[in-house]
Amino acid sequence: MPTYFITLWRIGVFIGALVPLGWWSLHVATNMAGPEPGRYLLLNIGQGALWLLLLTLSLTPLTRLTRWKGFSVIRRQLGLWTLAYAFLHFVCYVLFILGLNWAQLGSEIVKRPYIIVGMLALSGLAALGATSNRWAMRKLGKRWKTLHKLIYVILALVLLHFLWIVRADMQEWFLYAMAGALLMCLRIPAISRILPKVRQRLKHSV
Repeated sequence: MPTYFITLWRIGVFIGALVPLGWWSLHVATNMAGPEPGRYLLLNIGQGALWLLLLTLSLTPLTRLTRWKGFSVIRRQLGLWTLAYAFLHFVCYVLFILGLNWAQLGSEIVKRPYIIVGMLALSGLAALGATSNRWAMRKLGKRWKTLHKLIYVILALVLLHFLWIVRADMQEWFLYAMAGALLMCLRIPAISRILPKVRQRLKHSV
């Protein structure tokens, strides 16, 4: 794959990840975000973090299915964007829900335990983000892969966090849960080994 194409591909992904943030910010600036713009940003950015997490987890199965290296090239980039969105979601919570009143956090956690789940997921993403570099890979050795399997636990925590928030709309949560379950199934070794064969069959059928 030519270097210039990889650069353009990464730039495209970078712009694509910025677009939703710009769109939601525009809605807030033009009073299209409803009566609670802070909550609007909180919910949309949190949902965006879930989208990016699922997209990141889809890259490995897509690489095995298509053998296109472009998917693996952006894995770290999308992972860091997931962390960025999750952090912005937390910032929105602190600014617009707590009003920077940290003393209120204790009572909020008691009333809304999904906050603890969300903070655990954010801490896990931060750990993966901090170690998503070659230095960390060399330093951790075989432990690096073990650490980064934490992404599966993070996905479960994020889905649980989201479930607590949207209990009135289980249909939306169910779609995300099914997408997450499918991505986990595609990582089972027996299923993962089938993906290249599926690609060959599709290639011959065209």
